[in-house]
Amino acid sequence: MTRDRSDRVAAWATGAGIGLIALMVVWLVGNRLAAIVWDPPVGPIVAFGGAVVIGVVTTLVSGRRLSRHQRHL
Repeated sequence: MTRDRSDRVAAWATGAGIGLIALMVVWLVGNRLAAIVWDPPVGPIVAFGGAVVIGVVTTLVSGRRLSRHQRHL
């Protein structure tokens, strides 16, 4: 594995970690807020669905940004 490729893999792994942190924070806050608006089981399902979407988007954006940054170094 070349150094350039290993740096890109590390950038995507870091992006995945950032996405998981975003998922956890959105899930915790979203679940509290959704519980106020909707009764179970709708509230937690909506909160978790939103958290998954936010986590995936954050992973893709962070991974792409960090990977591009590695190419320019």
